[in-house]
Amino acid sequence: MSQPPAYPLPRTGIGVDVHAWAPEGDDRPLWLGCVPWPGERGVVGHSDGDVAAHAACNALLSAAGLGDLGSVFGTDRPEMAGASGRKMLEHVRGLLEAQGWTIGNVVVQLVARRPRIGPRRAEMEEAMSAALGGASVSVSAATTDGLGFVGRTEGLVGLATALVARA
Repeated sequence: MSQPPAYPLPRTGIGVDVHAWAPEGDDRPLWLGCVPWPGERGVVGHSDGDVAAHAACNALLSAAGLGDLGSVFGTDRPEMAGASGRKMLEHVRGLLEAQGWTIGNVVVQLVARRPRIGPRRAEMEEAMSAALGGASVSVSAATTDGLGFVGRTEGLVGLATALVARA
């Protein structure tokens, strides 16, 4: 039988979030990566619908074994209506720290046909990192080459991984 490691191993988590685009003419703002996207149509959601921040929250909660977005910020909680992705990331960071976890890094990939992420990638990484107390955040993007609900521009997806370790 093997011996447990002399030091605690880091843990990884994955997270996903999906939101449908709001109907044409809806005045909801789009938030991605904790930054507003003026001129872009927003998404339907109980909170601000920031799929990048929400996927990161799911990945962090998963890595620390603390549940998921629904169990922490359920849609049955009226105080979460319109909640910002930044506040959600800050709250999740606090939950992890209270349990003795430190965040190593978070990687987020957005899957959507719009908006173009490249020109604002650094701004998103900085904003999400600030919400996570300076943890390293990387953002990338992909399309589906016109396939599926993303290709039909019905919605967008955030996928994330996170690495945490005992403080």
